[in-house]
Amino acid sequence: MSRILRVCALLLCGFAAVSLPTALFDTAGAAAQEAPQAADSGAPSLPSKLLQPNIDIEELEYRVVPLTKAELKTLAGEWLLIVKAKTEEVMEAQVTVAQTDGAVEDAVREKLTETHSERNKLFDKYSAVLNAWEKKGGDPAAIAEYRGYQSAITREETQKADYKTLAARALAWLTDEDGGIELVKDIAIVVISFLGLLVVARLVRKFVRRWIGHVPNISSLLQAFVIGIVYWLVLAFGLMIVLSALGVDITPLFALIGGASIIAAFAMQDTLSNLASGLLIMIYRPFDEGDYVDTGGVNGTVKSVNIVATTVVTPDNKVIVIPNKNVWGNIITNVTASDTRRVDLVFGISYDDSIPEALHILDEAVKAHPLVLKDPAPTIRVNELADSSVNLICRPWVKTEDYWTVYWDLMRYVKELFDAAGISIPYPQQDVHYIDSKPAPKPTAGSVLAKEKKSATATASIAEGDEGTS
Repeated sequence: MSRILRVCALLLCGFAAVSLPTALFDTAGAAAQEAPQAADSGAPSLPSKLLQPNIDIEELEYRVVPLTKAELKTLAGEWLLIVKAKTEEVMEAQVTVAQTDGAVEDAVREKLTETHSERNKLFDKYSAVLNAWEKKGGDPAAIAEYRGYQSAITREETQKADYKTLAARALAWLTDEDGGIELVKDIAIVVISFLGLLVVARLVRKFVRRWIGHVPNISSLLQAFVIGIVYWLVLAFGLMIVLSALGVDITPLFALIGGASIIAAFAMQDTLSNLASGLLIMIYRPFDEGDYVDTGGVNGTVKSVNIVATTVVTPDNKVIVIPNKNVWGNIITNVTASDTRRVDLVFGISYDDSIPEALHILDEAVKAHPLVLKDPAPTIRVNELADSSVNLICRPWVKTEDYWTVYWDLMRYVKELFDAAGISIPYPQQDVHYIDSKPAPKPTAGSVLAKEKKSATATASIAEGDEGTS
């Protein structure tokens, strides 16, 4: 498949080259003229089978494995001469096409296309030798020079060919067993393999789900995470095996992933922090799906937890997504982690009411409720002598799911029983005494005389009035 992809890439480069300025390719033409020289006379001898142009490429790839770096260098020089000779035939046919027309041109063009296809197959073998040389530690500059010769030839040919020649080459490649037909076969194999991998991955996921369900003390969050990881790993490794079987070199993929991981680690620090926090949540299990929690300033029921964020649904049905680093970095209160909960109630009575009677009413109210647990026993005590009331505590135990039902029922029921028994539930009261902070003026001699005079005048008025009325 790698051979087909290289041919496609070369064709695309060729089509792009036609639209570029001719001066740009002057350097490429010089590179073609300055092709690397073949190995000198002192080079090591090579098996004759490695120098046969009609050798199968797979056989060639097997036979170059035991060769040394020096032998591969010599072999690259020999194959350079082979492709150079075939390229000269292609150019002769190209010149003939340019000098003919009509039916003769079509026949010559067909011969040109056939020769060009043969030369491209030689280039595939030439590239296989260069790849083997590169893997054995060959000189990078020399290898780049050999590859540059092939690239320059391809660009020059594409630039100088007319559209009829390019169309004929494309059609010949599409109908070639080693070209388009092989590519279609490879694509079909990849698609069928991927569909098969989906089936296998789902079967493995189903098996892992059954197996992990028998593991004790593992949260559903961690179960879902492990199942998802196994599913994607099966797909990833399966695709790598398929591509490797098709001849695609997947070694650069690992190097690419390694380099990308380093870059991503710096660019996605917050995301990686959420990732680490998500793993810790799944491992230590402070809560699970369906638990009511208070974390990061949010109260609600945990709807889902993934590797990056936790989704919480509040009692008023708001959906809140909290980054995992904010969840793990804060205090986590799991309200529903236990099977039972204690209902804490406080009732205030007046200082004039009977405490024993009030305690008896609370005890009867708790015993009468069907959802209150007998074990642990409820706690009913005098808790506080407050400013306006005597506060009694009532603390029954219930199942977690019955908490609010018991809470609301007892609040209503105790109020009704207190009213029936004449026990009041006082509200806070305060007596306010007002004191004038402005002092009264001191009496003076003049004010005293004026006051006496005013009093005498008032007495005389009253006496005169009495006489008038009598």
